[in-house]
Amino acid sequence: MILPRTRQLVLLTIQYMGKALLVLLAYDVIVVTAFITGHLHWSALEEIPLSLFGSAIGVLLAFRNTNSYGRWWEARTLWGAIVNNSRSWGRQVTTVIRSAKPSEQDEIQEMQHRMIYLQIAWCHALRQHLRRLDPFAEIGSFLSPEEIEELRGQSNLPAAIQQKQSALVRDALDRGWIDSMQWRALDESLNDLVDAQGGAERIKNTPMPRQYDFLPQLCTHLYCMLLPLAMVSSLGWFTPLGSTLVGFIFLALDKIGRDLEDPFDNTIHDIPLTSITRTIEINLRQMLGETDLPPVSAPIQGILW
Repeated sequence: MILPRTRQLVLLTIQYMGKALLVLLAYDVIVVTAFITGHLHWSALEEIPLSLFGSAIGVLLAFRNTNSYGRWWEARTLWGAIVNNSRSWGRQVTTVIRSAKPSEQDEIQEMQHRMIYLQIAWCHALRQHLRRLDPFAEIGSFLSPEEIEELRGQSNLPAAIQQKQSALVRDALDRGWIDSMQWRALDESLNDLVDAQGGAERIKNTPMPRQYDFLPQLCTHLYCMLLPLAMVSSLGWFTPLGSTLVGFIFLALDKIGRDLEDPFDNTIHDIPLTSITRTIEINLRQMLGETDLPPVSAPIQGILW
């Protein structure tokens, strides 16, 4: 996720749209040069209803961008729910599981530790699962070698980790460390996490229809090609100034929509999953009483991953 930095606004804009801007400017210069110095007056198309075309394309881009941002914001909302439910899970695990027998305290602490670390592993695994990256390098420090080996080959690693969490909750119920109402509360926390995972997977596995990508892009490029032809007879040598500026706006809108439509694509435009999962890890390990915690994720050159 790109963090807003006013001082680098111009630089970021050039980095974001520099190549398209240069191509557009070069095309506009070629058109005006051909019209004025080459006396190719046939290239002027003043009759083109440019304002009508621009209005129609603007509506099309606005519709696509609204849907793209809706997907991006829903993804961020789902991960906000994961943060909250992970904290609720950690609070419940560390406060609800109890035994009146002093001899069982070590076993309870071991189970609480394992439940918390499974949740941390689940968050990291879900992040890698959505980004289509190898998860085992991220979860190796939270699970035993035996558990890692058992989980290899699973098609949905986060779901497999949740199965282990659910089995531990059932084990706590069988041992009498929680009652049926407490088991239900813990199980509902897991269900909320599963719902958030399903929502994130729905966004990842259901891309925007290709018509939403192809048609706005085609119409935008055609509009940018017609712009200097419609302006050259009235603006002359100043055509590149007006045409490039207007075309740049439309090209930027088109690119913004395409960048936001997949919020789990592991690009600088994604929601900051690495930072979010690091925050969850810090919060949950703190609930266990640990003090040797990893640092909060910091932006790298204005990008929060």
